Amino acid sequence: MRKRSDLSQYSRFLSILGVATLFAALIVALLLPEIRIAAWGIMGLGIIIIISALIVDFQRVSTAVTSRRGRFSAGTTLMASIFLGIVLVTNGVSVETYHRFDTTRLSQFTLTDQTKGVLANLSTPVKAILFFVPSKDQYGLTVYADSLLAEYKQLKPDLLTIQTVDPDQHPDMARQYDITQYQTVVFESGKRRRQVLPSEIIQFDAQGNPQSVEAEHAFTSAIMEVTGVAQKKVYFVTGDGEAEIGGEYSSVLQGLHDDLYVVDTINLITTPNIPDDCAALVLAAPQTALSAGEVDTISNYLKSGGQAMILTDPNFPDGLEQIVSQWGVDLVNGTIIDEASSVAPRKDMPLVTSDRDFFGQSMGLPLTTYFPDAIAIVPKPNAPFAMEPLVYTTASGYLKKNYDPNKDPVYDPTQDLKGPVSIGVVIAAEPDNANPQAKLTRLIVIGDSDFANNEHFSQVNNGDLFLDSVNWLASETQLITIHRIAMPFRRMALDPDKTNFINYSSLAIPPLVVLLVGAVIWWYRR
Repeated sequence: MRKRSDLSQYSRFLSILGVATLFAALIVALLLPEIRIAAWGIMGLGIIIIISALIVDFQRVSTAVTSRRGRFSAGTTLMASIFLGIVLVTNGVSVETYHRFDTTRLSQFTLTDQTKGVLANLSTPVKAILFFVPSKDQYGLTVYADSLLAEYKQLKPDLLTIQTVDPDQHPDMARQYDITQYQTVVFESGKRRRQVLPSEIIQFDAQGNPQSVEAEHAFTSAIMEVTGVAQKKVYFVTGDGEAEIGGEYSSVLQGLHDDLYVVDTINLITTPNIPDDCAALVLAAPQTALSAGEVDTISNYLKSGGQAMILTDPNFPDGLEQIVSQWGVDLVNGTIIDEASSVAPRKDMPLVTSDRDFFGQSMGLPLTTYFPDAIAIVPKPNAPFAMEPLVYTTASGYLKKNYDPNKDPVYDPTQDLKGPVSIGVVIAAEPDNANPQAKLTRLIVIGDSDFANNEHFSQVNNGDLFLDSVNWLASETQLITIHRIAMPFRRMALDPDKTNFINYSSLAIPPLVVLLVGAVIWWYRR
């Protein structure tokens, strides 16, 4: 009798040890999947221990199983084991064979084949930093960007890292990445960085209301750019005596290469079409008249949502005025004089500080630039496009119509143009076609080309102005064509009374319903 009791205790100990071993195997499999073979080994050991426990006290186990109560318990145990086995097998299959179903109408949780191809070929680590402040996110970009990047990470979990940073709590990191807007996403790989601004994700209508949201173009393009798969391309127009990137603009060429741009030239007489990969077109001070074909090519490119920078000098050739006048500005010949702010002793070399610089004001940068022998870029009254002065003189500046460099300039109110005078303007306009995917037309016109030549490029911030202008022009240019429908921006417009009703009813009605159901059940049972 004592011997059987000892065997029962020994069997019970082995059973507990076997179950504990199985649990240990399960924990190892979940927490340390890289040593899955060890987990299977531990599981096998647990099964052997349990079988040993059954063999040690086989008579008692046999009696318990063959009795009426044992048969009932065995049947219940068998059904529970089958159910548990089905659950375990189903989960095991789902882990090994993973698939998700996107039932949204616009497939907002399904990446396009182009993006999947880019991620499949990704071989270098990429970090996405979301400089988001949810309390200041009026368009819901926080949730949208998080969800979209989660889809990216599903395809490349080992190479894509996502980090969310509050720029208000971490201003040092915001300064490190030159963040000037909330809800900006920065993609980084090695020393390469690319910002995706909210304006590249949200499309607005003519009244400035949000119309649709689409970020896959910008995100995939940014990943291609920072990993070196593709780079944005800047084309310089040649054929009419323009500044040469291999000559007086070689410093510009080096600066663009440092900013990861590919630079090429294009002759619009022999190549009357601007390539689709053009991120920015630069027309730097042509010396001879532009042909009708060149004017039409550049005009059509801008009308279809192109980005261009046009630089000119005094006595500009025919054709330039025809291009820029369509966008609400006039080129006015003469020489800009600024006696209050100029590079001494030359009063015909206006000096522009940050408070009169578009990029200095918008980015908070301490910029100083100057412009030798510049002409005026004058906005037309009631221009139909969004326009800002790029750089302009002080109120003491003016455009001298007949300037003699051998004489001190004197303002003549009868023929000179009183300041402040715009030396350059920034124009942003909706493309005049019905394509909802067309880019915003961006145009910069500067009444001087010498400020960026080799002599002046490295002086003060002249080079920065040129490169900042190219960056602004190319900021919305994507490196990949993605065919997907942009999600419409939906917002429920409620007055304060309806808003209060929804808030209070959602807080009060559910607990009241639970209390009412409980009271009814209590009264019925009583």
